[in-house]
Amino acid sequence: MLTYSLIILILVPIFGIKLFISFLGNIILLLFLIPLLFLVVLFIGFNSYKSKINTCSNCGAISLGLSNTCMSCGTELENISKESQFNKKPSESTIEVKAEEIK
Repeated sequence: MLTYSLIILILVPIFGIKLFISFLGNIILLLFLIPLLFLVVLFIGFNSYKSKINTCSNCGAISLGLSNTCMSCGTELENISKESQFNKKPSESTIEVKAEEIK
């Protein structure tokens, strides 16, 4: 702490208070921008990871896209594009469940 205070006492009279204030401002700005940069990188990585996830059309298991077959039931996985999901009718992707009374 003594070293930093001596450096400040030497630098402020030589270069002026404006340099000291701008230096502190830049440090504070970096402290806010570095976490923001990490958040942007995390967001891009998450979207990249999310785009590789495939869902099996037979059993509904989720796969990370590392293989072409489903790990649960063994059926071939299709590369489903986002455009084909928007063109489907809602009734094609809805599962109908019939209720039965158990006695």
